[in-house]
Amino acid sequence: MEIKKKIKEQERIFKEYIKGARYDPDITSIIEWLEKKQRDYKVKLSEVGLEELKSWVFDPKTGTVSHETGRFFSVIGVKIEGAKDREVSSWAQPMIKQKECGILGILCQEKKGLRHYLLQAKFEPGNTNKLQLSPTLQATESNLKQYHKGKKPLFSEYFEDSLNGKVIRETISVEDGGRFYLKTNRNMIIEINKKEQLNIPDNFIWLNLFQLKELINRDLYVNALVRSVIAGL
Repeated sequence: MEIKKKIKEQERIFKEYIKGARYDPDITSIIEWLEKKQRDYKVKLSEVGLEELKSWVFDPKTGTVSHETGRFFSVIGVKIEGAKDREVSSWAQPMIKQKECGILGILCQEKKGLRHYLLQAKFEPGNTNKLQLSPTLQATESNLKQYHKGKKPLFSEYFEDSLNGKVIRETISVEDGGRFYLKTNRNMIIEINKKEQLNIPDNFIWLNLFQLKELINRDLYVNALVRSVIAGL
């Protein structure tokens, strides 16, 4: 049964690609929309010392920096020895440690015969252009359980309970192993019924696969997490 589902899904993707061969993915209006969001997004950001970070504490016994709740992530030191295929075989470095598996989820819905994927223009403090197109949901367990005492991420119910949609893709991937220690993400694509009406905030946008892939070929519009989720399409 699982093999039949996979074959059926591949047939659908193949048919979409046939349609896409005749489709001109004009992304001018999408780029204009995103660049306006970037210009209009007012945020103040500055580098500060670790000792100035509220709710983050340094443990003199372990030498780690972590959140006072014990959630989210911690900054640890790692010593490596015997890595024969690397530039040097031994070294030490700081790494980000996070036990929780994150969810990188994208909702999709059929519109005019083509699947469209719901992305958001999301701010991250490390972005060079403030906002990039990001997955529908980009969250860790700590975010979903609101340990930050903030808002629960939008559309999380579709990825926490797959009964709300059809699972198109679900795989576990490793985060950048050069910076993150044993960090994994669950990559998910969930399809919702084409008749379902969603209340979409103005920082979200529906894109078909061909528009999305055209944007991926441009600099700095689509973040690496979206690229990871749709890699199998």
